[in-house]
Amino acid sequence: MIEDAGAQDFDVVVIGGTPGGIAAAIAAARKGCRTVLAEVHPHLGGMAASGLGKSDIENRDMIGGIFSEFIARVRSHYRETCAGDCAEFDLCRDGYYYEPSVAEKVFHDLLAQEGGLIRILVSHQLQRVRVQNSTVRAVVLGCRETGKTMTLSARAFIDATYEGDLYAMAGAEFRLGREARSEFGEAHAGVVYYDYEEGEFLPGTTGEGDGSLPAYTYRLCLTTDPENGVALTAPPSGYDRSLYLPYFDDLEAGRLSAPKKLMEGWGYYPEHFDTLLRALSVTELPNRKIDANINPRPLAFPFPEENAGYIQGDWETRERISRRHREIALGLLYFLQNDPEVPAEQRKMARKYQLPRDEFTDNGHFPFQLYVREGRRLVGEYTLSERDVTRQNGSAEFTAFPDRIAMGEFPIDSFPCHKRRAGDARVLEGYLGMLNHITRPYAIPYRIMIPVQVDGLIVPVAASTTHVAYSSIRMEPTWMALGQAAGTAAALAIEQGCALRSIPIPALQKNLKEAGQVLEPAVATCF
Repeated sequence: MIEDAGAQDFDVVVIGGTPGGIAAAIAAARKGCRTVLAEVHPHLGGMAASGLGKSDIENRDMIGGIFSEFIARVRSHYRETCAGDCAEFDLCRDGYYYEPSVAEKVFHDLLAQEGGLIRILVSHQLQRVRVQNSTVRAVVLGCRETGKTMTLSARAFIDATYEGDLYAMAGAEFRLGREARSEFGEAHAGVVYYDYEEGEFLPGTTGEGDGSLPAYTYRLCLTTDPENGVALTAPPSGYDRSLYLPYFDDLEAGRLSAPKKLMEGWGYYPEHFDTLLRALSVTELPNRKIDANINPRPLAFPFPEENAGYIQGDWETRERISRRHREIALGLLYFLQNDPEVPAEQRKMARKYQLPRDEFTDNGHFPFQLYVREGRRLVGEYTLSERDVTRQNGSAEFTAFPDRIAMGEFPIDSFPCHKRRAGDARVLEGYLGMLNHITRPYAIPYRIMIPVQVDGLIVPVAASTTHVAYSSIRMEPTWMALGQAAGTAAALAIEQGCALRSIPIPALQKNLKEAGQVLEPAVATCF
């Protein structure tokens, strides 16, 4: 790549066009900052625009601000386009459920209203970070379409990537993998077998730390409209049916039956109980679309360990691993629809779900963003742990951090870390499935976004938490709240002429409250 001469100067540079990055850019621009929002993919919106068709939030009163604006615009879109069809409008669930293309459009509309203060760079990947006196001064981005590079200097940088790439290149300390139980006194840390239905630890649990990460997948958007569907007429590249044959064992053992307790919004579809289609967790969206998660409960779940090497790999390595995940996901869909060993009635049921012709039109109707559920985690001025996000000794009270800037509320929920091993009969290792019985709304301190050593940088997404706490905080609505706080803090640091770690917290909190951010529950509540 040939680097352009000279640096372009801005107030704030946001790396990562995720929902958290978008909220950060908007918040900074609303304070008058000339802002750049750079994204490696050709599209903005991260997972919210790439198959995750519902806002994962259990307690809607806990998150407001720019996220609420996003939801309101989604709701308005469906109110205007459903042409009086109340049933169709109802599927948007007040704006919390949406098609990927609608989410992307709403994000662009929100960005466009900031009067030209935000410059958007898609298909630009981070190449280098320039650090002087332990302070980030500039970044070098490469355009994936032209091969040219550009240097952007700024007074504040925001790492809103899922992977934590900016701060890693800047030399900030980070964690990768799982802490041991003993490190932060976390019951669910380290190597763990946990029965999500009975709420009990199983043999094989050691609590030892390791470098394992939760499985990545793609979150599929499918359609049940045959006129809008694109059928899989051939298996994907690399198809291996033996990868999916263990699902028959799950079916025979009853692991594809109904859950012990049905929970609204958790992707349960009774028609699929006791069939191989329970390999998917599906949720209806407007316009005959489906949000299809890959169910992590069956022991045949094929994705654990497939992400090995992704986080610290180069761009080519990441693309190769992403292609492998795509092949496995499409292979599973093809298997369910076509394999002769799958009962005919179940194949017929599976064929109702096709790739949507009107989504991801430049990517084979397949999502562009790999679901990176956890990557690096910053070592910040404070590390949020399981003890901060759960009830202790039966108490529902939350820690009122003096520097709180957002609320978290989603149950601890981590995908498996390993494939089925000898002796596994109930769950895969590492799976912590929706621990709503212990998680409660909690305050999030500003300090988890501030690196211990590097200045000029704030981190709202791959922030400073343990693995267990990250499995609660890792939701797009929460990241949008943290992104709003990060963008506001960046503007405040520029205005005050101080380091990000030294901004006046009361002023930040005042700004956030005025913008609709929730900093504490109205009442101490639990799930």
